[in-house]
Amino acid sequence: MTDTVVAYSYARSSGLDLASGQLDLSTSGGLTQRGLVAHPRFFSGLLTRAAPAAAGLLAVADVAKARYLDARPSGYVRDPVVTCNGDRLRFESFSACGGVYARLDVLQQALDGEVVDVGTTNVDVNNPLRQALARVGGDDPLHLAVGPDEVVATTLDGAVVEKKVPLPERWVRGFAEVQVIASGFDLRAELSAPEAVRFLRGLPRRGLHWAVPSGRSLRLASRPVAGAVCLAGPDRLATMLPLLRFATALRVYGPAVSGTGMPMAGAWELELPGMRYVLTLSPAHNRGFSGEGAVLDDLSRQTAEADADLVGMLLAFEPRLDADLLAEQSGLSRERVRAALTQLGTAGRVGYDVAEAAHFHRELPYDAGRALAANPRLRSAKDLMARGLVVFTAPGVATVNEHRRVRLDPAGPTCTCPWWTDYRGTRGPCKHILAAQMTEAAAQTAQTGQSAHTGETAPTSETAHTSETDQTAHTDQAAGAAR
Repeated sequence: MTDTVVAYSYARSSGLDLASGQLDLSTSGGLTQRGLVAHPRFFSGLLTRAAPAAAGLLAVADVAKARYLDARPSGYVRDPVVTCNGDRLRFESFSACGGVYARLDVLQQALDGEVVDVGTTNVDVNNPLRQALARVGGDDPLHLAVGPDEVVATTLDGAVVEKKVPLPERWVRGFAEVQVIASGFDLRAELSAPEAVRFLRGLPRRGLHWAVPSGRSLRLASRPVAGAVCLAGPDRLATMLPLLRFATALRVYGPAVSGTGMPMAGAWELELPGMRYVLTLSPAHNRGFSGEGAVLDDLSRQTAEADADLVGMLLAFEPRLDADLLAEQSGLSRERVRAALTQLGTAGRVGYDVAEAAHFHRELPYDAGRALAANPRLRSAKDLMARGLVVFTAPGVATVNEHRRVRLDPAGPTCTCPWWTDYRGTRGPCKHILAAQMTEAAAQTAQTGQSAHTGETAPTSETAHTSETDQTAHTDQAAGAAR
């Protein structure tokens, strides 16, 4: 799979004037409620706590250029993504190796100014700006402008600052995978500021560890126990260290420990004054999020794409998406809404906030959907299905490609292929399980349609009309909510 090239086009370079305390963040093309805008303007006002905001923004930018796998600096720096959700600004980035996701949430209590628009775009972070951000100190507020002033933008005679960098599709896929993985996390530990400093500064650099709650702090263990969070490569938390002087708490999130003892992803959230800095780590240095396969179960659902279109009409750059409200507004079940959010996540349209245990709306400013549509396992599964290589020999039991045996057990599907043997489902289903699941779903759909056609369980014309009317009403209701 070849990488695409993305061009960031800015009206001017971002800059920070330390003398006046003016921070101008230049924006590239992005989507707002008004549609696509070349250089959207999101916010103008004050950052009430300059030093932690500057350090947090610098940390997000540092993750974007890091390669934790082999410690070589990335040859290309991808600019962070910024989303204005009305009551907050979210800055996001992914490491060049694809194994670390970083986000800085600047919340309402740290902002004092005018929200001009809501939406998502890239923001220019250049070397002079990095150097200036590193020199910000004290509690004096910063004057912040996210997006060019309209007067300035009209006097540039079309002159732009452009950066062209390769955009790895595995990096883009990581944005989709991480929101699905993080949605399965629960809060496992909360440390006070002094305990957070002690724990993070005492970490070893390398190795696979498990952070286990111990009193008011955490201890490292070599084996997983109940309540533990996997920490593979503690050096990947290094961007938190400069922020510790502002920290008020550290929270750690992770999934329930599996019986296999396999390494797992985890999230580390540093609470700052009016802000949150979150790092989500893949299960290992050499594992990017793009190969985790967490999205595949939901993507293989036959209704997911259509449901995503319906739910997508309800998104309005909300900072917190309520699944129950979306189910009520769309007329879908909560399970189908969850699958629809996963589908929207594959197009970069939603992220997940572990602190609030909720999805949020954003629109990645590049074609994330194309990368997910070409997901190798999903593509291979569709090919196996299309070639008729899935044969069910008994209910829930199939032979795939003549020599792989799949069992679709309600407790969890299994396969005889090396992928499933190695990972036991911890990296999503293999292509054989996916192919069997999709074949079974297609057969059930066909059987339902045939029964309806023969009149065995077909609805009456009045019922069918009512169903059609209800669906139209749901669609109209969704469209109205979107407006």
